[in-house]
Amino acid sequence: MTGRPDNAVAKTDLDAAAARFGPAAHGVADWPFRTSQPADRVPLPDGRPWPRLRIITLGQAAGPAWLATQASVNAQDYPDWCHDVVSPDEAAARLPGLVSEASAEALLLLRPGDLLAPGALLALGLHFALTGADVVAGLRIVFDEAPLGLDALAAAPGPLTDPNPPEGPLAPFRGGEVLLSRTLVHRAGGLEPAAPDPVVALWPHLVRHGARFDRIGRPVLLQCEPDHVPPPMAPGLSVAILTDQGYSGGAGIAHRRLADALALAGHRVSDHQLTAESPPAAAEWVEAFPNTERRLLTGGYDLILAGNLHGATRRTTILRRLGQRIPVALVLHDLFPLSGRCASPSGCPILPEGCDARCPSPTAYPQLARSRIAGVYAEKHAILAEASAPLLLAASDWTEAAARDLAPETTPIARIDLAFPTGVFRPQDRQNLRRQLRLPLENVLVMFAAAIADAPGKGTSELAALLRRIARPGLSFVAVGRLDDPASLDIPNLIVAGPISEETVLARWYGACDLYITASRQETFGQTAVEAGLCGTPTVSYDATGLATAVIDRISGRLAPVAPIALEAALRDLIADVPARRQLGFLGRIALESRNSHAAAAMRLNDILVARHILPPSAGAARLPFTLQTLSQFAMAETPAMGRVGTIPALSSPLVRFVRRMKQAVLGREMPLWLRWVLYIAAILRMALDHRGSRPASR
Repeated sequence: MTGRPDNAVAKTDLDAAAARFGPAAHGVADWPFRTSQPADRVPLPDGRPWPRLRIITLGQAAGPAWLATQASVNAQDYPDWCHDVVSPDEAAARLPGLVSEASAEALLLLRPGDLLAPGALLALGLHFALTGADVVAGLRIVFDEAPLGLDALAAAPGPLTDPNPPEGPLAPFRGGEVLLSRTLVHRAGGLEPAAPDPVVALWPHLVRHGARFDRIGRPVLLQCEPDHVPPPMAPGLSVAILTDQGYSGGAGIAHRRLADALALAGHRVSDHQLTAESPPAAAEWVEAFPNTERRLLTGGYDLILAGNLHGATRRTTILRRLGQRIPVALVLHDLFPLSGRCASPSGCPILPEGCDARCPSPTAYPQLARSRIAGVYAEKHAILAEASAPLLLAASDWTEAAARDLAPETTPIARIDLAFPTGVFRPQDRQNLRRQLRLPLENVLVMFAAAIADAPGKGTSELAALLRRIARPGLSFVAVGRLDDPASLDIPNLIVAGPISEETVLARWYGACDLYITASRQETFGQTAVEAGLCGTPTVSYDATGLATAVIDRISGRLAPVAPIALEAALRDLIADVPARRQLGFLGRIALESRNSHAAAAMRLNDILVARHILPPSAGAARLPFTLQTLSQFAMAETPAMGRVGTIPALSSPLVRFVRRMKQAVLGREMPLWLRWVLYIAAILRMALDHRGSRPASR
């Protein structure tokens, strides 16, 4: 059968197939999979056509297994594909011609019973078009009467190197989870019709011809393996997660999601917080945490994943002491580990020379007395120059470049991808969401958000001025996060959602809006832009810092030159261009799910851990298994995971908000040294009283 088949499959045939391949078996919802949104009217950037794909099923076109495969292929919402079925007795005559025919750019090889996951061709085809890779692989779900396993090729992106992969269920190439360049397959000699398995036999030829490999972090193939016994997952690492105050706020959320990604990849994780031993008010004067350090050094850990420590200490000496005994990886949620005291030193005039008493903002959080800045800066850089220095992990190209520029030359640095719950942050019906949230149904809604939405570091004053300039009837603005003084923004048609600590609720706000905007110039990544894009809402931001990675230009949003007039022009263009917004929402969801799922983040971390010899080399060969709970993180899951709650602090009481406003009115947002001493002494006294009150009464 050649050419795109009729999307209708007889109900009786589907019933027969569903009895064997229904959702109870593979764990994916809505079997036999219905097209969610046709891609025919959504072109690639610059009007490029989607690559034409040829799907080849090697087997007989008969029976429930074939019918199930056909149904899953027919339900793909990809704009340009054809499907050929080649029986064993036709293979020698037909396969060479199908591979050599230039009408298709890429090949996908299936067996009867293989099911393409919803949206598989869109995800594979988009990545193939954007990267130019010869081999693009996704995740594979193995099932029989229930899901049995979830895995992916463990090879790192780049040229394939292992010409003799292992055999059996963990063999690298299983077929339909890999999209192949037709040109490369043809150059490599095509498929071998006489081989016991032409699919498996192809792999060594791809390696010898220098195939460039890449991958996406979402399921694309549901593979039925009757009587399959999944091999036990290899013992993972024991990982200690170290933070200052836990998983609240932007950096805390990012760190928790990385911890979740490691757990889903089979590693054992445990949480440790420095503020459990010392209060945040003492951070400027505390550098040792003996109880926490003892637990870490005696806990049998293989790795410490640290990040966001400056809320508990202004120094990094704890990483030196830990790193001399256990490998330490430090996530650069900010640049605090590289500066004298500040977390976001972008544009600082003295940082390239070295931080000292000339610091222009010593009373801005995280504060440090001027006289101590030079010593702390030198101490941090001495730690980074040691043989046991922590491995710095950067989540964006900009952060990686900044780390390489600022850190000592010998400091190990690696690039990671942050993880997001792509099943929670997903597109939903926009009008229904607006009804639920009581938002204007017909207006264009532009959203901006942060834990503190009017924090100066988020470019709020610049953004407020921009929004005032473009305000008009039919255009509303939505602020999500704490606003210390909403009236000071003076933005017309402003809807204040306030702090939202539940991910499922936050996803509704993103999905209800048409556009997301940020004027920040100080992001090591930019999580809100990815959360919005996963919900189908494009972002407009500056082409600067980590946002240049978080926003995929012309795919999930628009990047503007760093000038308010350029940001305003980009926003105005998308407000007026409904088709462009739809295109960015559609493409952005696909690309970001492929890049920023928990599985994608775990695969990138696996590459790093293998390269650093923290994981054995065998962990970088064959396939990388995930726990079955990983499937629940995707929107396609029959039983999706629930979103997290308590991701940001609850709204303060009216009295606390009043005191905060009074303090800001008198002292601004910064904290002078005398006030820091007062808070420190008060915290120490309170700890002493709490400790005394917790003692058992004497007899």
